[in-house]
Amino acid sequence: GRCFPKRPKHMLIVEAKLDGEQLATDPVEHTDQPEFATELAWELGRKALHQHRLQRTPIKLQCFALDPVSPAKENIGYIVLDLRAAQDKKQTPKWYPLLGNKYPKFKPEIQLGVALETDSKALVHDFKAKEAPSREGKVLTLFPGLDPKSIVPVLNEEEGYHQIGPPEYCREHFVLSVTIAFATQLEQLIPSTMKLPDLQPEFFFYYSLLGNDVTNEPFTDLINPNFEPERASVRIRSTVEVLHVYLCAQSKLQIHLCCGDHSLGSTEVPLSGLLKKGNVEIDQHPVAVEGPFVLVAPNRAKQKLPQLPMDLVPAVGVSVILQRESMTTQPLIPLNAATEPNQPQEKVLSPVSGKTESLQQRSQTVPPQADQCSSKEDAATESEVESLKFEKGTKPQKRADSGPVAVSQPNPAGVSSSSEPVSAQKIVIPAASHHFCFSIDLRSIRGLEVGFPINCILRYSYPFFGSAAPIMTSPPVEVRKNMEVFLPKSYCAFDFATMPHQLQDTFFRLPLLVELWHKDKTAKDLLLGVARLQLSNVLASEKTRFLGGNGEQCWRQTCNETVSVTAPQGSGSRIAELSYAITLEDYGLVKVQEVMVSDSSQDMGAGQQRDVPPTQPCCAPEDHPEPRETLEYKAALELEMWKEMQEDIFENQLKKKEMVHMQALAEEWKKRDREREALVKKKVAEYNVMEEQLQKTLKDLDKRERQLFSAESELQRVKKELQAEHERNLQVLQDSVRRAREECAHQLELERSKMKQLEEDKVRLHQQLYEAENKHKTLEKEFQQYKEQQSSKPEIQLQSEINLLTLEKVELERKLESATKSKLHYKQQWTRALKELARIKQREQENAMAHLKKQQQELEHMRLRYLAAEEKELGKTDRQELEVIRNELNRLKQQEEERKKLKDATDNSAGRVDSLHCRKLNENTDDYLSRLIEERDTLLRTGVYNHEDHIVSELDRQIREVIAKRNIT
Repeated sequence: GRCFPKRPKHMLIVEAKLDGEQLATDPVEHTDQPEFATELAWELGRKALHQHRLQRTPIKLQCFALDPVSPAKENIGYIVLDLRAAQDKKQTPKWYPLLGNKYPKFKPEIQLGVALETDSKALVHDFKAKEAPSREGKVLTLFPGLDPKSIVPVLNEEEGYHQIGPPEYCREHFVLSVTIAFATQLEQLIPSTMKLPDLQPEFFFYYSLLGNDVTNEPFTDLINPNFEPERASVRIRSTVEVLHVYLCAQSKLQIHLCCGDHSLGSTEVPLSGLLKKGNVEIDQHPVAVEGPFVLVAPNRAKQKLPQLPMDLVPAVGVSVILQRESMTTQPLIPLNAATEPNQPQEKVLSPVSGKTESLQQRSQTVPPQADQCSSKEDAATESEVESLKFEKGTKPQKRADSGPVAVSQPNPAGVSSSSEPVSAQKIVIPAASHHFCFSIDLRSIRGLEVGFPINCILRYSYPFFGSAAPIMTSPPVEVRKNMEVFLPKSYCAFDFATMPHQLQDTFFRLPLLVELWHKDKTAKDLLLGVARLQLSNVLASEKTRFLGGNGEQCWRQTCNETVSVTAPQGSGSRIAELSYAITLEDYGLVKVQEVMVSDSSQDMGAGQQRDVPPTQPCCAPEDHPEPRETLEYKAALELEMWKEMQEDIFENQLKKKEMVHMQALAEEWKKRDREREALVKKKVAEYNVMEEQLQKTLKDLDKRERQLFSAESELQRVKKELQAEHERNLQVLQDSVRRAREECAHQLELERSKMKQLEEDKVRLHQQLYEAENKHKTLEKEFQQYKEQQSSKPEIQLQSEINLLTLEKVELERKLESATKSKLHYKQQWTRALKELARIKQREQENAMAHLKKQQQELEHMRLRYLAAEEKELGKTDRQELEVIRNELNRLKQQEEERKKLKDATDNSAGRVDSLHCRKLNENTDDYLSRLIEERDTLLRTGVYNHEDHIVSELDRQIREVIAKRNIT
């Protein structure tokens, strides 16, 4: 290419389309002279090529500019080629200008060469390789002409998979999984002009996987998107090579953020990087493309919206995993793994309907109590990047669910915190122990006082909950000054058993220390500060009652606080503020004496209880019980206690409803406030960008005004220069006119002298012409006398008579031929007239006029007989004339022979020259006469003219004159 403008960081690509099949070049740099150096070829049969040439099928090439930030392509121009211009022989490339050029100041051109090449190799039109043996995994070597566009997934409903490639060769099974894990800054996709509705709409992510439409669970909060990570999987039957070709052809997976039927933004996940040519990585472990992808609003390029800063860019975390089906079995997750995350919700695409089916989210080993106490907060605070790391095999610490712990131990850590299952452990728990579930949610970091942005992770450990392993948030999040960042993977729940007084004592005595670490990629991790969380605050909060899994009464206490993060040593100054929420749930007394902590592969979970028959205390009844020990007293006491408990329950229910309503109102108000604040920030950012643009525009206008002033002064100067130049040119022109006039006068004098000379020459030539004419007249008289002497001889007269008779004979023969042809013409006309008459007769018979037709037919027959008789009489006359002419010719021939015998050779020698001259004159007259006769006969043969027409009578007159002249000669 040439004459392109330079656009740094942009790429150029050319897409060519023939008969619906589109090919593209590799992207090249957007320079003034880009070099594509790419050959695009289509395979066509001879019949198809001939058909395309007949239909004048065009080849359309479109040139696009690729923006490194936006995934959209910018159309620069196009070229339309004629397929008929392609020849078998190689032609020199030509320069073609781009039509619909987007750069008006430039005239970009692309050098192209179009040619036809005969493919000598045996083309395989289908996937039945009869001669070559089938080789698993080498299909592409058997089919070098395999078109990526022709590879489409075909649904096999019976076995539940999609077939990609030829079924007889592609027999390996794969699983393609797509997980949408998290989303951030989604409020940036809402336009500033859009009014927030009172009722929150539902948002969801949508994408199409092998023709199946997939959506995740809807969510309503754009500020903090709250949805479960969901994995959609499809089974594929193919080979690595064919799958690589298909993924390169289907290079991108498009994911949309939708609200109803409208798309608020979309992103594209490249699939071509899953499988690389010749790479056997998928045989050892699954291959994946994962990470955050920027969501782009559909109208951003159209409205020319300003570029958002990096911390406000909306993004969605996506993981695309391809693995062999034999590698998809996942081990069950043991309950007592303190560092084991929950699996993302799984969706398997049904091959029949294309819809998603929800599978079991958690392992069967989770006890109902633990599931209840953690699922309520799990859904809202679970980090979505969890599923990404889970696929890679990493185990970030998110939820620690430990079994009941013996209180009698001084250091209550009876259950293993590792991910390995504990086999056949029995833990004895006193009957006074309660089953507690403690959950902590580290929500956000704000008010950072450090002078540099940090990659923040939080770390803490509390062995009282049954695990000494540290709990950490991941991945690290960037925190800057004057901003609040919500932490990922910050929710963790602990199940344990202990006595209430020991719980209170531990909470009052031991605070939870949360460490703030800065994770650096190049240097060692840096401890920035420590926050002290006083867990006893949750004990002072109000208790709310709820029903447990077995219908028993349970209590819940919740506390939301913000604490300062102080430096670990030194002055202890405040570094940041940490917002957190802690919840303590009391499930009541533990009713068993033994709990079996079994292996994760068994049916019974680590937290399930096994009932053991209690030992019956042996005590002898007394003969005289005290009044307080009687059954009546106990019943009355129990009734009074039941009344008090019911009053407490009713009062607590009222307080609970009030708290729920107040909390819901507060949460809704906070959510609306956050949304409005985010939109205000967005509008302020947009207004700042617009203000900068206005300032820039004002500067440009001022600069342009100065340029116009300078251009105006320059224009005045140029105008003066042009006026002076015009005056100089006018003076030069006047001088040249004066010189031209002088030259013309001189030239006129020369021409006059030449004219005098020519006049004298003319007089002299006239004198010579007069003398030549007199000489010519004398010679002509002498020649006439010689001619008269020669014409007096009898041989010459006889020859002229013979020629005249010959001409008359030819004329009579032509007359005979003309009469014959006219006769045949009349017969044909007569036949046509008869047919026409028959048709007329038939029509007249249908109209009841048979009598009139019969009279016309009789009249026609009479006319025909008359014409036939006349024609017959004319033919007899012509034959008689021909006979007379023949007899005359024979007589003349005899006379000529007799005269030849009387010739004397000596007498004829002097007159031969004269006879030859006369003969030539007679021959010229004969040619003219024959030509006139032929023209007359041609006109008569056409049937349009007859002997009475003026042109035919004129030709007859000329013929008679020529014959008379010839006879005289």
